[in-house]
This record gives sequence, structure tokens and C-alpha cells, in this order.
Amino acid sequence: MSEPNSVPKVAIVHEWLESYAGSERVVGELLNVFPEAKVFSVVDFLPQKERFFLGNRKVTTSFIQKLPFARKHFRNYLGLMPIAVEQFDLSGFDLIFSSNHAVAKGIITGPDQYHISYVHSPMRYAWDMQAAYLQQSGLTHGLKGLFVRWLLHRLRNWDVRSATGVDVFVANSRYIARRIRKVYRRDALVIHPPVDTDEFVPPQQPASRKTYLIAGRQVPYKRVDLIVDAFRRMPEHTLVVAGDGPENEKIRALAAGAPNIILRGKVPHSELLSLMQNARAFVFASEEDFGITLVEAQACGTPLICFGRGGALDIVREQGDPEGQTGVLFNQQTPEAVIEAVKQFEAVRDSITAEQCRENALKFSKEAFRTHIRDLATKVLSEAD
Repeated sequence: MSEPNSVPKVAIVHEWLESYAGSERVVGELLNVFPEAKVFSVVDFLPQKERFFLGNRKVTTSFIQKLPFARKHFRNYLGLMPIAVEQFDLSGFDLIFSSNHAVAKGIITGPDQYHISYVHSPMRYAWDMQAAYLQQSGLTHGLKGLFVRWLLHRLRNWDVRSATGVDVFVANSRYIARRIRKVYRRDALVIHPPVDTDEFVPPQQPASRKTYLIAGRQVPYKRVDLIVDAFRRMPEHTLVVAGDGPENEKIRALAAGAPNIILRGKVPHSELLSLMQNARAFVFASEEDFGITLVEAQACGTPLICFGRGGALDIVREQGDPEGQTGVLFNQQTPEAVIEAVKQFEAVRDSITAEQCRENALKFSKEAFRTHIRDLATKVLSEAD
């Protein structure tokens, strides 16, 4: 450890740098708290235009960075990644944060170092979502499928063993904390990921709030299809669908002949913000680890209608909440459940204010995240002294 009252030396270990998404937001805010921290990553192929959160920092990468075809196919080296993260020399640091959804927490630290692992999720495809992963990848049969099953078995064993090297687990939601408990038999502190509540704000002028909104990548688990199917049966309500993806053709077919469903495709950020600011409610039917988009909608003063599993339970305040209701939850991923939830929402809509939604979102702000991380680091380092 550093000498008393000295500035601790901090390292941040990330899985891989490919694009700026949710886990990279966490890294960016960790760097705001610890501006002198060094960054390590298995590979770094982040485009220049998306490197703003790193500043001018040089990222230390692993040997996988230089392997053949790594730029486009580094995920094919998943079986080597446990070895790769174990090779990082972190001996000069007092405090190490790992940003983990696969292998980052497997770093090796000494007895006088503290390792805090911020877990976006345990390795989904190796644990409870293995069957879905194998099916979607066409790996349920054959020699390749057998090899992948063997590899995932080895990864599970390593994943559990490497958990013993973590001093403090931090989960991004209560849902992920339960998964950590199930997989690693460890308790986790919940610190929600940072959301840009300064950019996502209520409209300056009173919003029309006439149309419902669903936005996001159209992939099977997002269940955009069941929301579209539900609104086909509710012609009195208009639904705007923003986004694209592999399910786009299916969604277009479902929406055909339904004039109350407006397909906008992929929209620029400014238009998405406007859609959120003017939505009657944001509708969401998937089970997410957290759900940053839900908080962004709340920050715009927009109520939520969500599937009541996963991170949504940390975000939506239901009827009877002493701090005021901000949305409605439904318990089944069916069109009928969405229809019933919309009816419930319409019955209580006047009691859900934009101010309540905005106030709820501020609990998940970047400033709140920084405060929680700073307090945790102070507590850990003071206990070490």
C-alpha cells in the first residue's frame, strides 16, 4: 500500500475496447474519479472518434492484441483471455478496479492490494444463458458444439476460482447482485451505472405526450415484437418504434396494416431525445441487467411501462411508492400483459408527473455514481490502513 495520506495508485482493467457503450461509460466515470489511473484491456480496437472518455491515456493491452485477425475476431480468442488478463503486471498499484462481464476480474493481485470488481454481469453465455447462446449460434450439435461446451465448462471453473481474488464485488443492479450470489456465493454492493441526466432532460416547452415509444436494437431478447403485436390490438393508441436490427423484417410484417404503429427506423440521437421527451410512456418488454435507456426516458420526465424482471425493478416506482409512482410493471412477456399494463397506466397517468420521473432518474446520475465510487474507495483504503 501507499504511505499514509499519499494518493493511491489506481489501475482500471477493462474487458475489451471495441465501441463506446454501457460498460465504457463506467470506465469513463471511474477515470473522472481517478484521473491518474492507468487503463488495461485485453484488446483495444476503439475507433478514434469514440476514445474521448479515455483522454490521451495509453491503454496497456494483452498479447491477444497482436494475434492474427484479432481486430475483427478477437472474441474467437475467448479461451485465451483468462491467461491474458493474468499476465497484466499490476504490482505497482494500491487499488484495482475491474470492469467485468467476462474475464476482467481474473487479474492477479497481492495481499496488500485491493481489488474491487464492478460486475455488469457474470459471463452470461457460460452460466444461465448457455443453452440460449448455443441455440442462437447453431452449436447444439456436432464436434464444434462439443468443443464449445467443453470450453464453457473450463471457463466456468476458472470464473469461480478467479472470484476468490476479488475483495469487493459491486453489482450494477440488485438483479446482478443475485446472479453474483448464485454463481460466486458472494454478496455484492449495488452501485447503479452512470446515466447522463444532464443531456436527457425534460422538454423546455410542455410536451404533447400523445404517443407511446419503444426504442432500441431490434434483437430477439428485446421482445419488440410483442409490444408491436399488443398495439396492433389497441388502435386507439399510437406507438412509435425507433431502431433497427435482425428482427426488423419481422417487426415490419407485424406492423403492416396497423396505421397506429409508426416505424421510424434508426434515428439520430437528437431525434431520439425528442421522441423520449414527447412520449406518453416508454414501453419496454425485455429482461435487462440494468436498463440505461429506461433511466434516460425517466430523466426526460417520461413514465415507464416495463416487464417486471431484471434491472427495471430498481428503476420503476410503482403505485403506492411513498416517493411517487413513475411507471407500471407487467409480469409476463405476452401481448396480453402489455395491453393490460397500458390500461393500468391510462388509469393512473394523471398521478404520474414529469417531476417525479425526473427526480427518480437523478438517483442514477453520473454525479451519484462518482460519489458512491469515491466513498467505497475511501472506505476500502481506510480499512487497509
